[in-house]
Amino acid sequence: MMCHCCCGDGRPAAPGAAAALCAAGGPVMFPGANAIPSADQIRITTSLKSQRGSVWTKNKSIFEYWEIEVTFRVTGRGRIGADGLAIWFTEEQGLEGPVFGAADKWNGVGIFFDSFDNDGKKNNPGVIVVGNNGKLLYDHQNDGSTQALASCQRDFRNKPYPVRAKITYYQKTLTVLINNGFTPDKDDYEFCAKVEDMVLPSQGYFGISAATGGLADDHDVLSFLTFQLTEPGKEVPTPDAEIPQKDKEKYQEEFEHFQQELDKKKEEFQKEHPDVQGQPADGFFETVSDRELRQIFEGQNRIHLEIKQLNRQLDMILDEQRRYVSAVTDEIAKRGAGVPDHQGQISQQEIDTVVKTQEEVLRQVNEMRSSVADMLRLVSGAQHPGSAAGVYETTQHFNDIKEHLHVVKRDIEHLVQRNMPSNEKSKCPDLPPFPSCLSTMHFFIFVAVQTVLFIGYIMYRSQQEAAAKKFF
Repeated sequence: MMCHCCCGDGRPAAPGAAAALCAAGGPVMFPGANAIPSADQIRITTSLKSQRGSVWTKNKSIFEYWEIEVTFRVTGRGRIGADGLAIWFTEEQGLEGPVFGAADKWNGVGIFFDSFDNDGKKNNPGVIVVGNNGKLLYDHQNDGSTQALASCQRDFRNKPYPVRAKITYYQKTLTVLINNGFTPDKDDYEFCAKVEDMVLPSQGYFGISAATGGLADDHDVLSFLTFQLTEPGKEVPTPDAEIPQKDKEKYQEEFEHFQQELDKKKEEFQKEHPDVQGQPADGFFETVSDRELRQIFEGQNRIHLEIKQLNRQLDMILDEQRRYVSAVTDEIAKRGAGVPDHQGQISQQEIDTVVKTQEEVLRQVNEMRSSVADMLRLVSGAQHPGSAAGVYETTQHFNDIKEHLHVVKRDIEHLVQRNMPSNEKSKCPDLPPFPSCLSTMHFFIFVAVQTVLFIGYIMYRSQQEAAAKKFF
């Protein structure tokens, strides 16, 4: 398999076009709706509500097999974003529509980067591969889960580096690889999804679209590279000229014009709604420093809760240890009065074993206390990478203590059974009868009230979720 870099319509890309969007200033692709092109990127949608934008190739691709590499950013000030971004290969151009800014009932495939959780299953942000034969309507309410051919859950919002997607179609197999943007390594891809036996149109248009709803993100595309995949021995396409500088200047002027219009719209909105100025940033939105501080506090809170749980378990272990020590002491006192010599010798050996086990348990408890004390010092200070190791070490100590306590309990039970007369058997005391404090009528009334409250809560929650969902 060989690959050659091309610009979407079959024209091989020049070396200078490999670093930026293949259409960001050339005649190959053109923006539509709210898309704003510039010299180094295309802003598909701005962070305003109910925006749609798309970029499509002007000419059809004639590749039998292909691979595309898309570099993009999805950024927003909110903790939740909407709606998402889509990469397309379709028989016809879907210039504008309700499916992430593109038309519905497409014939081809769409790879959707869905930011908003419409179905409430908490599986977003995610990547979904959806095929269509030109007759199906996209299932927005279920985030396309009923139509997905493959999917994976990946968070692509607010990453330190641009997110990269590599989509390959070769011999009727579609593969999606994702670079999450955590590192500057451009080749750090992870497997996301794979669809076999997938038949796509022999010729089609490449495109990328995005949309916003009640919530909004900036969707920026930094590069869109198309590669033709050919088998060894086939003819290699010849390189073409670079993108003309005149067209680059033209798109730069259009970008500045759109940017000025956007600034004017923002100023007009602030003049018309002076009472809402500053409220979104102070309430719903958070800054980068606030987000980092919240993540640190959440991590320290989880560590603190784990330490409290370990302290409770340690107290329970110590109480059980005291009971076992008391039982061993009583057993030693009983053995000291009138037991045959040979039986006393055997019992003494077993008691020595139990005492050695107790010493080992006490040693483990002391080590566990030291580990907990170290963790408390780490939590009270700044966030430290070694905290996870302390938690793991403490967990290991706790497991060792449980094993030793199990050995002690087994030894003590063995001692008690050996020295108990055969005609005597351990018998648990009977539980005293409990008076009934709840009548049947009270019980049914309680159940009815609980049912009414539960139904009311469900209806209230459904209304809130419906109000928060995006609209198309």
